[in-house]
Amino acid sequence: MDSKVIRAKFLEFFNSKSHKIVPSAPIVVQNDPTLMFTNAGMNQFKDYFLGNKTPEANRVADTQKCLRVSGKHNDLEEVGLDTYHHTMFEMLGNWSFGDYFKKEAIEWAWEFLTEVCDLPADRMYATVFEGDASEGLESDEEARSYWKALIPEERILNGNKKDNFWEMG
Repeated sequence: MDSKVIRAKFLEFFNSKSHKIVPSAPIVVQNDPTLMFTNAGMNQFKDYFLGNKTPEANRVADTQKCLRVSGKHNDLEEVGLDTYHHTMFEMLGNWSFGDYFKKEAIEWAWEFLTEVCDLPADRMYATVFEGDASEGLESDEEARSYWKALIPEERILNGNKKDNFWEMG
């Protein structure tokens, strides 16, 4: 399955889940002095997360072209050192603005990967945030409980703050 097929299947799947499909934002960021380039799928929705604007829809899906060459999310120095860092990539995103949360997000990710993309369920693993005592962050037992309904517990791995936690700038 090539990238065009994956992209189309992703958008079609989330459209069937009542998501509004929106285009990729420009790679060169407009009207945000904190960013030179779009470096994450959430950039175009930043004002929604911050409460500065009301979203046009509660459910949105997109494929976002991203460039990471500077700042906090600078992947330029990591390219070639591992198998997953790239400077230019396309991020597939499904977004909920006060509509659904972890349960649906996990179940739909599973459905998309195993039923639509036909990836073998018996080879799938999931990670959940293990928490960070130094910052008073608890482990994500809610996400773990949803994953346990889908895969054996031994294939649910703990991930630390560095590898399994994302926060905006």
